[in-house]
Amino acid sequence: MPKLKSLDELKKLREQLQGDIKARTDSSTTITVGMGTCGIAAGARETMHAILAELESRGMDTHVTTVGCIGMCSKEPLVDIQQGDEPRVTYGNVNTEMVPRMIEEHLVQGNMVDEWVVGRVEG
Repeated sequence: MPKLKSLDELKKLREQLQGDIKARTDSSTTITVGMGTCGIAAGARETMHAILAELESRGMDTHVTTVGCIGMCSKEPLVDIQQGDEPRVTYGNVNTEMVPRMIEEHLVQGNMVDEWVVGRVEG
C-alpha cells in the first residue's frame, strides 16, 4: 500500500474502505464460520479459505464472518448460512471438499444439504 501523503488521501481511502465494508455487509446472505480454538484445530481456517475461494470463483457477493466457539466442539468446523429471512442453517464437520457442494446446493439452488445439517434456527 502506498504511503499516504495528505489528509485528503486518508479521507479518500476511508471512504473507499467504508464503501467496501457496506457492500459486503449489505448482502442478504451471511456465512459464519466458527473460529474458536476448537474450530481452528478441526480445520476451520482451511474451510473458511475454501469458502472464500469458491465464492470468488463464482463471483458471488456474500458476507463471510467468523465467531468463536458456540459449544458444539465435536461438530467443528461449523458453518452457518443465513439467507435473508430464511432459517439459519448450521452445517457440521465441514471440510474443504464439502464447500463446492454446499455453495452450489444451498446458495445457488436454495436447497439445504440435509445430511450435513446439525441445526436450524427460524429467521
